[in-house]
Amino acid sequence: MTSWNLRNAVVVNEGRTFEADVLIAGGRIERLGGTTTDPNATDIDLDGAWLLPGMIDDQVHFREPGFEHKGNIATESRAAVAGGTTSYLEMPNCVPQTVTPEALLDKHTRAAPRSIANYGFYFGATNDNLEAIKRVDITKACGVKVFMGASTGNMLVDDPDTLEGIFASCPLVIATHCEDTPTILANEARARAEFGDAVPIEQHPAIRSAEACYKSSSLAVSLARRHGSRLHVLHLTTAREMDLFETGPIDGKRITAEACVHHLFFNDSWYGPLGNDLKCNPSVKTRADQLALRHAVVEDRIDVIATDHAPHTREEKDAPYVDAPAGLPLVQHALLTLVEHVKAGEMTIEQVVQKTAHAPATLFEIAERGYIREGYFADLAVVDPGAHTVVDEEPVHAKCGWTPFRGFTFRSRITHTFVNGNLAYADGQLRDVPMGAALEFSRD
Repeated sequence: MTSWNLRNAVVVNEGRTFEADVLIAGGRIERLGGTTTDPNATDIDLDGAWLLPGMIDDQVHFREPGFEHKGNIATESRAAVAGGTTSYLEMPNCVPQTVTPEALLDKHTRAAPRSIANYGFYFGATNDNLEAIKRVDITKACGVKVFMGASTGNMLVDDPDTLEGIFASCPLVIATHCEDTPTILANEARARAEFGDAVPIEQHPAIRSAEACYKSSSLAVSLARRHGSRLHVLHLTTAREMDLFETGPIDGKRITAEACVHHLFFNDSWYGPLGNDLKCNPSVKTRADQLALRHAVVEDRIDVIATDHAPHTREEKDAPYVDAPAGLPLVQHALLTLVEHVKAGEMTIEQVVQKTAHAPATLFEIAERGYIREGYFADLAVVDPGAHTVVDEEPVHAKCGWTPFRGFTFRSRITHTFVNGNLAYADGQLRDVPMGAALEFSRD
């Protein structure tokens, strides 16, 4: 394994930004600061670029098994690493669904020889697998995903007794997708009555409405408060929902909140230019909602920022709105979008690191990752805040081959990504070598 002397870095870590050299050896951070001379190490001069702990994306859909025509563990993990994401937590709505111990083990077996980034997997909830949830292997699952809204197959959990049982007895973090299905169906019926099969994309936030989100997320929070559950509400999208969550550090919180990069970056004015490429669930909503999410990040009401990376083929997205699937490929450009908020003075780079690395590591009790600390695994992203990324001049590494950020120029650039001390990405080139590892958890 190669050792590395990272020289002239601007380290962003644990609320501080400071100049330092970093020595990587044996896959870990051997020395932070001081003299890092090692005659056996390869020098890389970062020339004042930011050195960040790699993003831990706590919500991705890599489409394997069952939907490999859209993406797979190999392709999507490479897109993640090209964007400075070094670890991911992947969702269970595949085929077969990850709702049995055997299916969970199968995902680990698939990832081990093929993932370029570190990996963890959610166990999925259904209306009829409560006993399996109670016995889930807490060393193999990062959390339990509950779709409290429309979803793939039978993974909509809408039985009140099952929900009570999950919130009363789940041994892991309960991660919820919160949209109320009856509300969505009523909204869709009204849209179809007005437009027939030609419902325009601009109706998407009216169909997947703020009311649908709040009705479901408020139910999840009330269940968690009643049972003392560990609840993490995914991809929040509305100003009203922010009142459900407390401000302050993530340490000690039993109920936490996530926002996704596309809901922070886009608002409903983008449906015209992007069309179905902006169709996602929950929907991108108003400018006021977008600003409320950004404010909630700053005041520590939103604890985690993730992507909900969910690729579909170009052909699928080009279907009429009513037939086009919801989801966007986002991992490759996620950190770059967040640096745009830093450049605009809307958040700090220290806050970005807190929400994308430190907080996910704390929330999911991920061992020895998410921080730049001596002895921790060297999962690192180098971001040059003085360079630019012209999206249309770069390869799209997600298998689907497209991005909602076409035409954008980001005012920063990912120059290097290290995974377990291995240089996985440098100067636009990916090393096509599986170097990811199964995430381990510090749990009793």
